[in-house]
Amino acid sequence: MRNDSRLSRMLHVLIHMDKHQHSATSDMIAKMLNTNPVVVRRTMAGLREQGYVRSEKGHGGGWTLVRPLSDITLLDVYRAIGEPHLFAIGPADDQPQCLVEQAVNVVLGDAMKEAQALLLRRLDSVTLDKIAADFEAKLTRHPATSYSCAS
Repeated sequence: MRNDSRLSRMLHVLIHMDKHQHSATSDMIAKMLNTNPVVVRRTMAGLREQGYVRSEKGHGGGWTLVRPLSDITLLDVYRAIGEPHLFAIGPADDQPQCLVEQAVNVVLGDAMKEAQALLLRRLDSVTLDKIAADFEAKLTRHPATSYSCAS
């Protein structure tokens, strides 16, 4: 099963947008992420609807960050991209009448709910400015390292 990397990718994009402080076209973002501009527009639309970015059409247009990174949590971005599944594992439903399957599903279901609640709390506790500060600290320690991602 392929990992859903939309959260990671959008965090990446938002931090780049903050550092460059200029609008970024869907084409520019697509090149940075090695994807299609249509995928970028579709994913960024959720961020726009939640008020984290703005888009302008035409020459000189593109995507612009409109909220400071300190006002955006990982949970905010997760929700804006549609709350993708957090885990690849889950209960079976092949034989719902099977008492063993029922018992397994209860235990798995409880564990998954607990794990999801913990992860969502953690996502809510981290703002994007904390990630950007970590990046800046690494860049300071390794000034010769380029952080460009073809943007």
